[in-house]
Parts: sequence; structure tokens; C-alpha cells
Amino acid sequence: MTDDLARGLEAGGRFRCDGCGNVTRFDVVATTRTRRFHHFDLGGDRRVEEEEILEQTIESVTCRWCGRADAVHVESAPAGA
Repeated sequence: MTDDLARGLEAGGRFRCDGCGNVTRFDVVATTRTRRFHHFDLGGDRRVEEEEILEQTIESVTCRWCGRADAVHVESAPAGA
């Protein structure tokens, strides 16, 4: 199930709640392992200039509107969205 839900975060996919029809607001709990290039300036401020996701596990996706996690699935996003 979690492998399928990961497609909702990829380009061309989106989440949909069959409980209420929501396609825009979801709470996603994920564990992510990344590699980041941090650029620090001489004043100590930093920004991330590159980030690569090495591994990601979606633990749950819950509809923000109705609170259901059992009704969320992944579908193809409409073209141009």
C-alpha cells in the first residue's frame, strides 16, 4: 500500500479521497533519507542548493477534510495540472 501511495508525490500523480472527493489537502507522514548540498555564507547563513532523495517511505496519507486514511488512493493528475 505505501509503495502505491508514494506515486501521489510524483509528477503525474495525485491523491484523491473517495470519502469526500478531496484532491487538494492531505497530511502525509513519510520517512525520507536525503543527500543535500548546503551552501554556507561567511555570515553563517545557509541554503540548500541541491537535494537528492535516496530513499522514501510513505507511512500514511490522511485526508485533511474528512480525516480518513482508508479512503485515500492515487490517480493520474489531469494534464496541465
